[in-house]
Amino acid sequence: KAGLCHRGSPRFGGGESAAAPAKEEVSIATLLQSADPARGEVVFKRCQACHTGDKGGANKVGPHLWGVVGRPAASVEGFSYSAAMKEFGAAGNKWDFEHLNKFLTSPKGFIKGTAMGFAGDKKDNERADLIAYLRTLSDNPVPLPAADAAPADSDKKPAEAAPAN
Repeated sequence: KAGLCHRGSPRFGGGESAAAPAKEEVSIATLLQSADPARGEVVFKRCQACHTGDKGGANKVGPHLWGVVGRPAASVEGFSYSAAMKEFGAAGNKWDFEHLNKFLTSPKGFIKGTAMGFAGDKKDNERADLIAYLRTLSDNPVPLPAADAAPADSDKKPAEAAPAN
């Protein structure tokens, strides 16, 4: 049939690759610049099956999330954490923006052995909105990071990722 064998076709060694380009990771610091805590509150409704966000809220299946941003991992009094989460906390880790982002992307991928049953949220904007909302669950919210303060796990900073016009 006509049109099946184009000389510029990737199939015949020319043109662009047929594979979709790899999605470049955007830092959570950059994502938070456009995040909306109100949208995050809607996303948080999914979390409420296992967590409360109320000040002085009780632990449920998961620990309460009041003051979670900036809190040392595995530190909620009276909650029975998995051994993996206790180890993560004992290593001095805090629930900063980067750790929350990685954990919420894939809890079991980030902390092998966690008891958290949530599969993760692969949508950058939803995670950023949720983290922006979680940040508000505090008497003294942690300041948002500058957009370039937390580059993605690559050597490129956001300004270097794309050529300037």
